[in-house]
Amino acid sequence: MNKLKTMDRQVRGNYLTYLFVIAAFVILQLLTANPAFSPTLRGQLVPICAYVVMALSLNLTVGILGELSLGHAGFMSVGAFSGAVAAAALQSAVPSPGLRLAIALVIGAVMAGIVGTIISVPVLRLNGDYLAIVTLAFGQIIKSLIENLYVGVDGAGLHFSFLKPNVTLAEGGRMILNGPMGIPNVTKISTFLAGFLLILVTLFIIFNLVRSRAGRAIMALRDNRIAAESVGVNVTKYKMMAFVTSAALAGAAGALFALGQNTIVAVKFDFNTSILILVFVVLGGLGNMFGSIIAAAALTILPEALRGFADYRMLIYAIVLILVMLGTNSPQLKALLQKLLPGRNREEV
Repeated sequence: MNKLKTMDRQVRGNYLTYLFVIAAFVILQLLTANPAFSPTLRGQLVPICAYVVMALSLNLTVGILGELSLGHAGFMSVGAFSGAVAAAALQSAVPSPGLRLAIALVIGAVMAGIVGTIISVPVLRLNGDYLAIVTLAFGQIIKSLIENLYVGVDGAGLHFSFLKPNVTLAEGGRMILNGPMGIPNVTKISTFLAGFLLILVTLFIIFNLVRSRAGRAIMALRDNRIAAESVGVNVTKYKMMAFVTSAALAGAAGALFALGQNTIVAVKFDFNTSILILVFVVLGGLGNMFGSIIAAAALTILPEALRGFADYRMLIYAIVLILVMLGTNSPQLKALLQKLLPGRNREEV
């Protein structure tokens, strides 16, 4: 305990975040063992894990790098469809569901990372509102491309077609991705354990990146780009590092999410999904990974718990965001927090 007290505040916060995630997993595992546990909540465990990873990955771009991205659902869709296609194609070659899920998560992360690299070359030359608009456009482009892509599999491997469903398959072959119809009858192999492990891996990658030399350079760019450039920080390199890492983690989250659903369609990963993930980040606090976990879990459960207000969900989120922005920029609130937390200085509050 004394060692924990003498640690650096950031390191101590990281360890406490790990402990919270592990404790939450253990408690939920004990609760799900009870037959009286709500089946609805049990079915939400995998999506909660996927959205937590999405919130953490976007917080790396918005909170740590300081750039607003509105196309994060596009990277999630790349990971979702590439991971689901890979899992379906490997179903006979890799009978183990756990191994097939691990391969699908890696493929989803790699494909989303590749797309993120391609997009980052033109996008990261922009800043502020311009970057947000371009990432939003790229997210819509990715969704449109997936809606016009057809993929089938037979003994010779995967076959692709674009715009027209003219995939020629040998006897015994089957279609996996049917353009706007998406992927029907997905074999559900995602588990709560896999989601928990993915959250831990995501936290490990982000915490180690932030505390590394590259992480300090990324945060220097966020705080003052001109000053960072003047001391030799390579702007393009470090912005691309954060952006691609964020995209790859979102791809893994997309694969986890897709393989826990019955059907996957591209419409699911639209602009509203990107805004929803941004809401998780803003409500949890920019750069605050623990807050992102709490916000993502809470706002994923609430719509199921309050089904009667489902039609007003986005309106409620918008009102909450406005209140948060007004509250965090209120001198009176900051003065009150300083009184409640006397040990904190003005900058920390």
